[in-house]
Amino acid sequence: MEEKLLAIAGNPNTGKTTLFNALTGLKQQTGNWPGVTVEKKEGYFIYRNIKFNVIDLPGTYTLTGESQDQQIAIDFLTESKVDVVVIISDASNLERSLYLLILLSELNQNVIVALNMIDIAEREGIKYDIEKLEKIFGIPFVETIANKEYGIEKLKEKIYEKVNEGEKHLFRINYGEEIEKYILEIEKLIKKFPLPYPSRFIALRLMEKDKKIKELIKNKKLLSEIEKILSGIEKTTENIDVLLMEKRYGIIHGIVKECFIPIKKERKRVEITNNLDRILTNNFLGPLIFLFIMFLIFQIVFKWGAPFQKILDEIFNFSGEKLSSILKSLNSPLWLISLLKDGIISGIGSVVVFLPNIFLFFLFFAILEDTGYMARAAFTTDRLMHKMGLHGKSAIPLILGFGCNVPAIMATRTLETKKDKILTVLVIPFMSCSARLPVYLLFAGIFFKRHQGLIIFSLYFTGILFGILTARIFKLLFFKEESIPLIIELPPYKIPYWKNTLLEGWERSKIFLKKAGSVIFFGVIILWLLSYFPDPKNFGKETSLIGKIGELLAPLFKPAGFGFWQASVALIFGIYAKELVVGTFGTLFGENNLTSVMHQYFSPASSYAFMLMTLFYIPCLATIAVIKREIGMKWAIIATFWSIFLGWIVATIFFQLSKVF
Repeated sequence: MEEKLLAIAGNPNTGKTTLFNALTGLKQQTGNWPGVTVEKKEGYFIYRNIKFNVIDLPGTYTLTGESQDQQIAIDFLTESKVDVVVIISDASNLERSLYLLILLSELNQNVIVALNMIDIAEREGIKYDIEKLEKIFGIPFVETIANKEYGIEKLKEKIYEKVNEGEKHLFRINYGEEIEKYILEIEKLIKKFPLPYPSRFIALRLMEKDKKIKELIKNKKLLSEIEKILSGIEKTTENIDVLLMEKRYGIIHGIVKECFIPIKKERKRVEITNNLDRILTNNFLGPLIFLFIMFLIFQIVFKWGAPFQKILDEIFNFSGEKLSSILKSLNSPLWLISLLKDGIISGIGSVVVFLPNIFLFFLFFAILEDTGYMARAAFTTDRLMHKMGLHGKSAIPLILGFGCNVPAIMATRTLETKKDKILTVLVIPFMSCSARLPVYLLFAGIFFKRHQGLIIFSLYFTGILFGILTARIFKLLFFKEESIPLIIELPPYKIPYWKNTLLEGWERSKIFLKKAGSVIFFGVIILWLLSYFPDPKNFGKETSLIGKIGELLAPLFKPAGFGFWQASVALIFGIYAKELVVGTFGTLFGENNLTSVMHQYFSPASSYAFMLMTLFYIPCLATIAVIKREIGMKWAIIATFWSIFLGWIVATIFFQLSKVF
């Protein structure tokens, strides 16, 4: 079967990922870009016996950028042999999207424009003459509503036609006689040497002072001649890069104006949007609403997830007992029965039972993103960020931290200054990631049955408060300068599309399952080995290797109320992966006995103290590794010791005060 490479590009908040999901459905996977840990989404669809491999690129406005995720999109668009690029354009803001189209046309890329969210645009009184747009640019424009899969089949048809067409029609801007003369001069020089991009594209990029393009030119004589031309341009024309940009936007503005079709505006929708924004982005009400929404999510996550959690729990218990009886009937060695039942099934089962809760958590986050609320949450918390010494843009990585600290830390690459990046990275580990959620769910379900949602919400809120405290302390100690204000685009409100949100919730949950099948699997095997030897008859007792290790550390945690070796061991394995805290208890106590046994070791006060320790101390090895890579070894060490110290202090103070009151 013939294969073609398709890239989905566009500005942020235009529905790129939604359209990617609509094209590929379940035929997709999430990984990392080669050499970096920025998330990469790729999938495929088959149309008329051609397999189209689809890459969902990070959002970008231009072909130059400072942040790493933008640079990935730029590098892919300029360096990969892409057969077709689909530019996703917000139909209600066409001018902004067409700038990227012009740049890709200068790169001689095969381009199609998906004019997305046309339903929202029409409600706002915006519509365009598609035939006229196609005639001007010489490329297909397809109207789509990605979250309803409207226009997807037509888009596939146009993609198929585009890869099979002969000579490409390239839209070209005439920059004026004088500038075109300079472009031609540089082109003549460049054509003598083999370079990977079209000569006109290189000439324009050099005029715009693109360092990366300049580095491509290895021939010193050629570079010297080009620099003479560029210095000549600077003498006659000031700010040539600004002039080129203004020329492009001027052409775009004229085209959009010519192709615009006025239609009746839905005033009610605009009024609803404005009224909602007055409330949701209000200085006082906005943060309170955000906290209430988070509280509501935790209540729903626990109550809706509990029945499914119970079913999974029973399945794992039954599987363990059934497998054990089968192996015994086959006279299998005791160590194998123990490994499978006490180690793998109990360890992994005690974590996987929380999959329904994890799925619901990610599902509701996907809904908040799809409705456009998450951008409002970032905007609302911007004021708080500044008061606490963080940059307004820090709000977005911090919110991402509730999912996973690792990509959240990587998202700090969008912050402009080193100070803002370091402070944000140090605060992110205090945002309770999804790996901590199984620990909270376990203890809240056993010790706080009547107030589970409130208890879990209090832990998330405590993490935020101590994150703010950390930012203030480290800002006073190491940084003094003020942050620049946040500029953020608020996307239009949308009704979430169930298929897209379910898919997004499942994709994130799948990562949790993969972790259970790999990281946690190997973790529980190591834990079982240390629990089984040197005395198999006393599996998971003080005489085992793991018991001896735990006994050494147990006295340290006695002031916090959990000074027994099993808790110490759980915290040790939690450094590897937080889910292993639950996996450890499942292996040592047995998954089916967990609820009754935990009451023998913990009280409500000591269980909450243990959750506080889990919240604060070292997030996980992957997070520490990414902190080291992003801001250096010194800060990784500081973050590690600060988190351990803070976790122990807070847990101890809470437990000691609980005894007094």
